[in-house]
Amino acid sequence: MQYKHHWHCLETADEVASVASQHILDAAKLAIADRGCFKLVLAGGTTPEKVYRLLAQADADWRHWHIYYGDERCLPVNHADRNSLMATHAFLEKVAIPDTQVFTMPAELGPEQAAALYQKTVADALPFDMVLLGMGEDGHTASLFPGHKHDENELAHAVYNSPKPPPERVSISAKALSNTRQLIFLITGANKQEAVMNWRSGLNLPIATIRPDGPVDIYIDRAAYSNT
Repeated sequence: MQYKHHWHCLETADEVASVASQHILDAAKLAIADRGCFKLVLAGGTTPEKVYRLLAQADADWRHWHIYYGDERCLPVNHADRNSLMATHAFLEKVAIPDTQVFTMPAELGPEQAAALYQKTVADALPFDMVLLGMGEDGHTASLFPGHKHDENELAHAVYNSPKPPPERVSISAKALSNTRQLIFLITGANKQEAVMNWRSGLNLPIATIRPDGPVDIYIDRAAYSNT
């Protein structure tokens, strides 16, 4: 599936965020014009946060955006480490997306109950218009980790024993994340070099299980891309 992967190598993480944010805004305009709404799955992490801060400064037809989350940590609603809190502070509280169109994962209920509830949310949403994902040093994406086994037909998974704290999480499945018209990976930092090399060489990493029919755009900085 590598032939669909469009690699965009930029000098810095700030440039990655700038170009990716414009890509998202352009995709939103087209989706709203074609289908009346824009269904976007958000990622956690420092580079996505840069993207969200740029989106918050943009002029867009926010009334027609629908927001979902690729994964969430099973922590209290207002815990600083929740992806939803980061996205709210960086982006969502600064724009006019209706609250009823922001679908937060109820991860505070625990992995099993939250995953069961979010499966229904995902089923109603599919296909997504755009999915944003990052990548960890071990090749994980969302909360899909190496060595973890899940029911491939689920739309959302309960996640236990995460190698990064907290151990309990909820993640949209590879199957559902792949059901999108556009996919963007945001990858920055020298600590990602080895995982990028392994992915490009064809190793079976979690990130490689996201295989949409449409294009995959990978925005990556020079530090992460070097030596690949």
